[in-house]
Amino acid sequence: MQRREFITLLGGAAATWSVAARAQQAARIRRVAVLMLYAENDGEGQLRARAFRDGLEASGWKIGTDLQIDFRWGVGDLEWIRSTVSDLMKFAPEVILANSDQTAGASQSASRTIQIVFIGSSDPVAEGFVQSLARPGGNMTGFSVVEPTLGPKWLDLLKEIAPRVTRVAVLFNPSNSGSVLLSRAAADGAKNFGLEVVAAPILSAEEIEAAAEMVAKQPNGGLIVPPDPTIVGHRKLIVELAARHRLPAAYALRSFVSEGGLISYGINILELFRQAAGYIDRILRGDKPEDLPVQGPTKFELLINLKAAKGLGIDVPPTLLARADEVIE
Repeated sequence: MQRREFITLLGGAAATWSVAARAQQAARIRRVAVLMLYAENDGEGQLRARAFRDGLEASGWKIGTDLQIDFRWGVGDLEWIRSTVSDLMKFAPEVILANSDQTAGASQSASRTIQIVFIGSSDPVAEGFVQSLARPGGNMTGFSVVEPTLGPKWLDLLKEIAPRVTRVAVLFNPSNSGSVLLSRAAADGAKNFGLEVVAAPILSAEEIEAAAEMVAKQPNGGLIVPPDPTIVGHRKLIVELAARHRLPAAYALRSFVSEGGLISYGINILELFRQAAGYIDRILRGDKPEDLPVQGPTKFELLINLKAAKGLGIDVPPTLLARADEVIE
C-alpha cells in the first residue's frame, strides 16, 4: 500500500471513529435520582414529581430517552432515608434531587462528588450544605423554603378568619429543623395577636390525635401546621380531626385545603420543583452547584375553603376573600 493511500485510509478511519464517538456520547442516557418522601399512591407526591418532570421536559430533555429519573417513594425515619439514598447510589446518578433537610444530609453523607440540588432546606448554611447562599461551594445548591415571618403570618390569618380563637397548638415534626424554627417564630409572635401558642411535637397518627384532643379540651382552640413531608402524609387525618373538634386551622400547604382544611398560606411547592428541574438542567449541561446561588421563597399563595368555613360556623371576611389566590367552594 502506498503512503498516500495509507494516510487517506487512516484519516477516513479517524473520521469514522470520531463520528461514532460523538454518536455514542449523544446517545448516553443521563441519570437523576429522586427520593420522594411520599407514598407512591399519594396524589400530592405525584403532582410534585410531575412538576419536576415537566420542568425537565420544558428544558429539552426526553424522559426515558436521553434522561433517566430514578424515583424512590416512601416515608420513614432517618435510617430508612439513609438506606434508600444508599440504594439510589447504585445507579450512579449524576445529580440527586433531595426534597428535605434529612434527604439532603443523607445524600451529602453518601457522596461529596455527586451533584445535589435540595428543596426544603430550612437553613442550608447552618446545616453545612453550602458555604454561603450566594456562593454555595462544594457539590450542593438548591432552594430554601423556610421564611420565619410565616409563623406570625399564620397566626394573623387564623385570628382574622376566626377571631374567637385564643389558644393555638402548632403541630410540628421535632426532627425537622425548619418546622421547629417556624413553631418558635409563631410562639414569639403570639402576644401580638393576643394568642397563647402551645408547641405540639408530633410524628405518628396517635400523637396527632392526642394533640387535637388536648386543644379541644378548652374552648376557642385552633391549629397551625407548618410544612413537613411526614406530617403531609397525615393531612387527611389532621383535616378530619380539625373538623370533628371544630378547630379552625391554618396550614402551610395547599394540599390540606384541597382535602377540606380551612385556610393555607405558604410557598408554591410545585413551582419549586419546576425551578429545581431548571437547576438540574443547568448542571447536566455543565454548570456547577458551587456557582448556582441558593434561592429563597419568593412566591406565596393563599387558599380558603368556604365549605370548611361553613362547617365551623365561620363567615369569612370579604377583605380576606378578596386577597385569596384561590377560593374552594
